[in-house]
Amino acid sequence: MSGTSPASPALPYDALLLYSFGGPNEPADVVPFLRNVTAGKGIPDSRLEEVGEHYYGFGGKSPINEQNLALKAALEAELARRGIDLPVVWGNRNWAPYTADAIAELEALGAQRAVALVTSAYSSYSGCRQYREDLAVVLDGMGKLDRSGAGASTTVQFDKIRSYFNHPGFVQANTDAVLEGFEALAAKGGDPTKARLVFVTHSIPDTMEAASRVAQATYSAQHLDVGALIAERVGAALGHDVEWELAYCSRSGPPSQPWLEPDVNDLLTERAGEGLRDVVMSPIGFVSDHMEVAYDLDTEAMATATELGMTAVRAGTVGTREPFVRGLVDLMLERAAMARGEDVDQETVGTLPPFRSVCAPGCCLRRDGEPSGVPALCGADVSA
Repeated sequence: MSGTSPASPALPYDALLLYSFGGPNEPADVVPFLRNVTAGKGIPDSRLEEVGEHYYGFGGKSPINEQNLALKAALEAELARRGIDLPVVWGNRNWAPYTADAIAELEALGAQRAVALVTSAYSSYSGCRQYREDLAVVLDGMGKLDRSGAGASTTVQFDKIRSYFNHPGFVQANTDAVLEGFEALAAKGGDPTKARLVFVTHSIPDTMEAASRVAQATYSAQHLDVGALIAERVGAALGHDVEWELAYCSRSGPPSQPWLEPDVNDLLTERAGEGLRDVVMSPIGFVSDHMEVAYDLDTEAMATATELGMTAVRAGTVGTREPFVRGLVDLMLERAAMARGEDVDQETVGTLPPFRSVCAPGCCLRRDGEPSGVPALCGADVSA
């Protein structure tokens, strides 16, 4: 492969893996995709058909794949702008192009060491470790996982970019999106000076939340730190204090299993009862307008707000906003410098430290204190 020049700041990496969740492209894909997502849980197809109604309502197609392609193109453009010759390969855990497809493409390019960028800004099992496990499990199935104790690949080697929720680029892009949301609220007749800013993220089980503390701060604490910073910056730009809080969406699983609360619809209902009439919802837990945003917020939560007589606006996600894309490339170059053994000043904003690029042992397990025995790359765990 052409790879990187000897002077390239991307060395030792000769490829970037854009690693995401995936989603269906047409109605026939919906149930097979949901089978992948729920593999091992014994959920019957009849129930998956019910869940799939969210996708069927959008033509059976998730917007996530096109958004990933847009992000891939934006990363390629930013790399080219900086004169960095580094191929960007896209792969997904749950739909084509699958992890195995991405590995095959990397091998075909002749890549020897790739850095993975996961399309989740926060540390938790589903946002970090599950991707690291998937890489290891797929490599194992291909007979390319070194199980001698290091848990490394015997083909393309993988590192990962640290969780980037507190990187300046991610925070600036979200701040810009929220400010646009307040402008849109005023255009709809709402009162920005009285509006509540509600940050929204994907809920996770309480035990997964507890396990995420090993990452250096729990999943909810990560969001609260970012939310406080964005609200402060938005208030400074608007010239008045902004009241804010954090809500959750997209919970699943049995009702008996505790998940992080409050649900955004419950929160809106409660606040309306207290007299709140104007709200800006900011999906800071998501990097693009995929199904959880399109259905849980744009459809369900907006319908709830309308029924409650609220003037509501949903702020944008970071998507391909310039500060976000520039920040991702900065993070890749930061990781490359660390891999070369250089002293690196890891940029952060907020009160939390930069998270680890090499995950700690037992980091972000599915259940707190219960190792699964599944190997995971890019961490200090020893493979089973």
